[in-house]
Amino acid sequence: MANITRWDPFGEIGRFDPFRGVDDLLKGFTLRPVFGAMEAEPEIKVEILEEDKAYTVKAEIPGVKKEDIQVSIEGNRVSLSAEVKKEKEEKEGKTVVRSERYYGKQYRSFSLAGDIDEAKVQAKYQDGILELTLPKKPGSEARKIAVQ
Repeated sequence: MANITRWDPFGEIGRFDPFRGVDDLLKGFTLRPVFGAMEAEPEIKVEILEEDKAYTVKAEIPGVKKEDIQVSIEGNRVSLSAEVKKEKEEKEGKTVVRSERYYGKQYRSFSLAGDIDEAKVQAKYQDGILELTLPKKPGSEARKIAVQ
């Protein structure tokens, strides 16, 4: 006796992948060797912790002098900016073989849940880490409104 199987005429079309094999074709082709020697523009990475009375923000800003860092606070909005200067020069004897420079400004801005008491903010910069202690304003917590 023969086995009966159900045949779906559109089943093969659903599994059709027109780009199957393209990944294998382009596998070794990337622009990484061309741009691999160039350094990417640095970013300000942040870690934000919330406690009962304050927020603690740790921002990675390596290779920047503390004089080149600006912090501004408006209500619950915190803005960080830093002027980055990087120079690299390679010499062989008295001739310059390669000289690279990077000048730019990094900027990061974010909003917090509650307003910040600007008068009590503390900032400390050490080993490429900017640490901000941002006390919450009393009475600036979110209100719950009952729906009628």
